[in-house]
Amino acid sequence: MKTIEILFWVALFIIFYSYLGYGILLFLVIKLRRLFGIKKKFIGNEDYEPEVTLFVAAYNEKDYVDEKVKNSFSLNYPKEKVKHVWVTDGSDDGTPDLLRKYDGVEVYHEDARGGKIGAMNRGMKFVKTPIVIFSDGNTNLGEDSIQEIVNLFKDPKVGCVSGEKRIYQKGADAAAGAGEGLYWKYESTLKKWDAEWYSVVGAAGELFAIRTELWQEVEKDTLLDDFIISLRVAMSGYTIQYNPNAYAIETASANVKEELKRKVRISAGGIQSVVRLSPLLNPFKYGTLSFQYISHRVLRWTLTPLLLLFILPLNFTLAYNAGMNSENIYTLLFFGQVAFYSAALIGWFLENREIKVKVLFIPYYFFIMNLSVYLGFRRYMKGNQSVKWERAKRG
Repeated sequence: MKTIEILFWVALFIIFYSYLGYGILLFLVIKLRRLFGIKKKFIGNEDYEPEVTLFVAAYNEKDYVDEKVKNSFSLNYPKEKVKHVWVTDGSDDGTPDLLRKYDGVEVYHEDARGGKIGAMNRGMKFVKTPIVIFSDGNTNLGEDSIQEIVNLFKDPKVGCVSGEKRIYQKGADAAAGAGEGLYWKYESTLKKWDAEWYSVVGAAGELFAIRTELWQEVEKDTLLDDFIISLRVAMSGYTIQYNPNAYAIETASANVKEELKRKVRISAGGIQSVVRLSPLLNPFKYGTLSFQYISHRVLRWTLTPLLLLFILPLNFTLAYNAGMNSENIYTLLFFGQVAFYSAALIGWFLENREIKVKVLFIPYYFFIMNLSVYLGFRRYMKGNQSVKWERAKRG
């Protein structure tokens, strides 16, 4: 029984650390750094205002083209210093023709569809500016986003800058919208603290930028292009910084089914990324970056979901042997788990009947997140995840 107790407490600690403990640790580290006046040294050019390329890899984005181009042209940065590059490979809905109507937009199109990463690999050959900013075709950027990104590149140690992903929410959002929005608010806070400590561990594909000279062509079957690209920049000795004032906003997934579809492909990509970035698991080589990477990403994509599967029967065994006594810690923890998963089940039941009880969306969304890891792992092992992802429907 002693062995079961040890396994239970180790599992509980890892689960807690993955979702909340690392956030608490970051909070304490940042508070201590601020208390003792520890700041990153900056040696750079305050007048740095380079040309940039706003790069969009788009597939069948006809419904968003007008709004996206209008948004891109309205951003607060010298117009003559912003190049607009769209790669529309495989699009057959008229997207390339719509884009060609706009002066100042470079359109590169091939009929063959090679997925987003194929379009990025091909399109980067046309980028001549020092900074390239990647953005999705169905997202709008905050008006100061380019300037806010460039401000961080004034530091020569910065190789990549991640903007913030914001979820547009309506008051009556369903579980997918409420859960996704809350998740990204928490993630944004962790990213701010990660960056202040040392480096963000992965950029958001909706809006991120790199120094063009640091671009490395990515394997054509890569699923999480933003994650791989940004972390390889960090592995080259630069940092990934984060600026929430540079943001991309999009609507949430239309429903939980669509959100699960999106999460599964991200989870499959997460497993692929952990394998391909295996050298980054070595803290003796990458130091703080490795620690942040393992704590913030690797555990959530690998060990933690597996432990969630085993901790309930371990907890039941310990509670049962304690006689299910309400004064026993194992009994309280067991019924706490049962209550949490019951709330997730009720959240699913109400969601299907379009009844909005937001307090139940949190456990429901948490369950969906971890379920997606199992489904994503199965998909990765089968090798049947195509880079030509089916877009999740948005609300």
